[in-house]
Amino acid sequence: MEAVGIVVGIVALFVLGLIALMVVAAVKAGKAVSRKVEQHGTQARRAVEDATLRARKYTQTGPQGRIAALRLEVRDSLAGTRRVLESGVTGDPQLAEALHLLAQLDEHAQALDGELRLLERETGTRRLDAKLPELRERADRITHAAESLRWAAQDRAQHFSDSELIRLSRECETEAGALRHWTPTAAGAAGAAGAAGAAGTAGAAAAGGAADGASAGSGAEEQRRQRRGLAAGRGVSAAEALGLGDPRLRLADRLRKPRPDPGTPTAR
Repeated sequence: MEAVGIVVGIVALFVLGLIALMVVAAVKAGKAVSRKVEQHGTQARRAVEDATLRARKYTQTGPQGRIAALRLEVRDSLAGTRRVLESGVTGDPQLAEALHLLAQLDEHAQALDGELRLLERETGTRRLDAKLPELRERADRITHAAESLRWAAQDRAQHFSDSELIRLSRECETEAGALRHWTPTAAGAAGAAGAAGAAGTAGAAAAGGAADGASAGSGAEEQRRQRRGLAAGRGVSAAEALGLGDPRLRLADRLRKPRPDPGTPTAR
C-alpha cells in the first residue's frame, strides 16, 4: 500500500508540474499576443493620425492648419531618425546609445503632441497666438535633435563605407600588381631546380655507364689479346725453341764442327 501511495503521489506531482508549465506558457503567449496586438494597434492608430494630419495640413487654414503641420513635422522627423538608427544598429553597436536618446526624445515629442492636440480644440485666438510660438520652439528643438542624430548616423555610415572602399581599393591594387609579376614563386623555382638536378644526375649516371662500358670493352679486348698470345705460345714446342726440330739446323751444326786429324789418336 505504501508503494502504491508513493507512485500516486509522484504521478500527482508530475501532473501538477505539467499544469503549471502549461499555465505559464499560456500566460506568456497571451502577453506576447497582447503586445503584438497593441503594437500593431499603435502603428495603425499612428498611420490613421498621420493621414488625418496630412489632410488637415492641406485643407485647413489658420492656426489649426499650422498646428497640424507642426505635429506632422515632429512625427516625420522622429520616425525617419528611428528608421535610420534601427537599420544601422546591427552593424554598428554604438548606435544603441543614440536609440536610447531617441526614446527619451520621443517622450518629449509625445508630451508636445498632446499639448498641440489640446490647442487644436482651442477656440480663442489669443490663446492660440500666445501658446503657438512657444510650442513651435519646442517642436524645433525636438526636430533639430532628432535630425542631428539621423545626420550623424548617416555620416558615420558613409565614413565607414569610404574607409572600407579605400582599403578594398588598396587590396585590389596590390593583388593586381601581384598578378602582373610573372617571376616564378619559391615553390616553382625549387621544382625547377629539382628537375634540373634530376636531369644532371641522370646525365652523370649515363656518362658513368658509358665510361664503364668503355672500360669493360677495353678490358675484354685486352683479355682477347692475352688469349691470342697464350694460344700462340702454346703452339711453339720445346724442340723448336732449341733449334732441334729443323734438319737443316742440325746439318749446319755438324758442318761447323772441326774435323779430327787422322794422325791424332782418338780417345777410347
